[in-house]
Amino acid sequence: MEPGTQEWLDQVEEPPFDPGRAIVDPHHHLWPLGGALAYGVDDLVVDTSSGHNIVQTVFVECGASYRSDGPQHLQPVGESEFVATSADDLAVRHPKAAPISGIVAHADLAHADLDAILDAHDAASGGRFRGIRDSLAHALDPEAHLIPGRYGKGKSENPAFRLGVERLGQRDLSYDCWLFHYQSVEFAALARAVPETTMVLDHFGTPVGVGRFAGRHNEIFEQWKIDIAEIAACENTVAKLGGLAMPDNGFGFHVAAVPPTSDELVSAQRRWFEHTIECFGPERCMFESNFPVDRLSLSYTVYWNAMQKLAVQYSDSEQDAMFSGTAQRVYRLAH
Repeated sequence: MEPGTQEWLDQVEEPPFDPGRAIVDPHHHLWPLGGALAYGVDDLVVDTSSGHNIVQTVFVECGASYRSDGPQHLQPVGESEFVATSADDLAVRHPKAAPISGIVAHADLAHADLDAILDAHDAASGGRFRGIRDSLAHALDPEAHLIPGRYGKGKSENPAFRLGVERLGQRDLSYDCWLFHYQSVEFAALARAVPETTMVLDHFGTPVGVGRFAGRHNEIFEQWKIDIAEIAACENTVAKLGGLAMPDNGFGFHVAAVPPTSDELVSAQRRWFEHTIECFGPERCMFESNFPVDRLSLSYTVYWNAMQKLAVQYSDSEQDAMFSGTAQRVYRLAH
């Protein structure tokens, strides 16, 4: 039985832990059929309709369906067109399913004609355009990663890039960022340099568990705790709580004979969640599925059960913030 397949995931079946709690999933992807990791609206609906009360979702850029011609800096607009069409299709064919309410697109933030790119995404998104992810991820051992970050080293120090991040804030757009744990200081410096832009840290800053970092979670955690606290000290930052089940995190779920249960996921990862929530506060945290990438390791129901079990220690208002309120505020979602 191959890990990541539906047959493999179906070995662990759990009823929803808190099926009434409203959830906004602020981080998922879509890829057209025929790709290496195809995930279309029908796949998304199967997951969001699997028992939890998913009320809205936000698509985050993943290099899907770029335009094949025209100016290079506008080719990522094809992704917004693809997602807007997919969202419209979802609304027509699955009217009771959670709508795709927001799009975080991609743009080269250092580009001289950034406003034209942002305008094009806005026009293509059907009113869903909420922000940009132009990531910093720079893998030290790219050959060891399933998804190696190949962004240029030191990118965040480029004055043109910083002006681009600043421009997002001026246009009431957020900045999402994927990076690796050893780049956390770089992210904090960027947040201090651009205090008027809301900056979203994806996936806990991606603690790496492959290559030179394999088997070093305990060691990494100690420095990561310090770095997370430094990022959280910047009031314009928000943390996404998820994405730790990616193969590159090194927990090994994706190669196990049986996928993890929600209890096993909480046991393995609780400390990363609790420290981030302690530093940022629930009002600046949002749980995220990161599907279908994390689907290589666990099911959608298992992920949300784990988050709900982990969150029972917090008040109802704090849980509401982490499951829906923070995402709705940051991405300006009508509700």
